[in-house]
Amino acid sequence: MKIILTSIMVDAQEKALAFYTGILGFVKKTEIPMGEFKWLTVVSPGSTEEVELLLEPMGFPPSRVYQKELFDAGIPITTFGVDDIPKEYERLKKSGVFFKIKPTKMGPVTIAIFEDTCGNLIQMVQK
Repeated sequence: MKIILTSIMVDAQEKALAFYTGILGFVKKTEIPMGEFKWLTVVSPGSTEEVELLLEPMGFPPSRVYQKELFDAGIPITTFGVDDIPKEYERLKKSGVFFKIKPTKMGPVTIAIFEDTCGNLIQMVQK
């Protein structure tokens, strides 16, 4: 068994797509209209057969509560790995990304936490 798809709740799919592709550098893989929303996924560049990230619209009211509670508690909804966290931090800051936690050494890893403009906190980690 392996992970092939995971999702992240977003308040606006087009805004999320612009952030996740234009700022973070992911690549759009699938876009299927489904009424008011879309089945919209992104993948890491160069790995189109790996794990897909579904930009999930918040059509289910409790999802808004869950997202807000995580955000208010400072809990990231997911974690992305990077090879060089100081370099990514500087690149993202120059693109206007707001960081709640600057790169911080935590035992064997370095982490940073930023806002994704769609209601979520995202953690990036360098092992």
